[in-house]
Amino acid sequence: MERVQTGIKGLDSMLFGGIPAGNQVLVVGGPGAGKTLLSFEFLYRNALQGSKGIFFALEEQKDRLIENVKEAFSDLGKGIDEMISKGMLIIDGEDIVSRLNEGVTQPTYEFGKVVSDIETMVTDVGAKFVVIDPITSMSVILDDPKVYRRTLLALVANLRRLGLTSLITMEAKTPERKFARFAPEYYLFDGILSLYQLGEEEKRILAMEIMKMRGTNHSFVTSPYEITSSGFRVISAEDVALP
Repeated sequence: MERVQTGIKGLDSMLFGGIPAGNQVLVVGGPGAGKTLLSFEFLYRNALQGSKGIFFALEEQKDRLIENVKEAFSDLGKGIDEMISKGMLIIDGEDIVSRLNEGVTQPTYEFGKVVSDIETMVTDVGAKFVVIDPITSMSVILDDPKVYRRTLLALVANLRRLGLTSLITMEAKTPERKFARFAPEYYLFDGILSLYQLGEEEKRILAMEIMKMRGTNHSFVTSPYEITSSGFRVISAEDVALP
């Protein structure tokens, strides 16, 4: 099986070597869990290995996104700039929410345009990886559950047809694992990576769980992680010294 390594410390161990190539993976978590940062680092690490990636932001301006990532990953700042300048890491997006709130166009048209834009960019630059951040915009704007589900299904189908390995972020309804439930859209994706905030308010611990990953075995352990100036660090079973 061809696998795509995320390059994120500890996560590839949980994935038993990486994400199966061509999988569409949903990254779910509450505010502050690091969904955007993890997805960006995935593209950055693969860009360093010579594979182009596109980060498609649906709600945040390009400059602001880059500024936030470089602030969080301060040790990677120059490397991020280099990958962007070389065209290995492409940041783009659509301010869909603002346009729809202004009543400029219909929701289904806008999301159809997103899919079309992604396909055009992938073809033009020869990208292998795509991040869409966040897909939550669709659930907010497309209030008809059937239309929302069909739109998501069309998006996933197009990403698969293009042969991409993708991370798509989505806001969780709760940051805590004990309240987490499978949402209907979860079943459309090949993989689900859930980011949690565990413990009491004053002693929050960040932890991640691979809820599913088609085409491969994987760890079912909920593993703590931290976001450092040089990227994510997942404390997987291999990092824990046994007595």
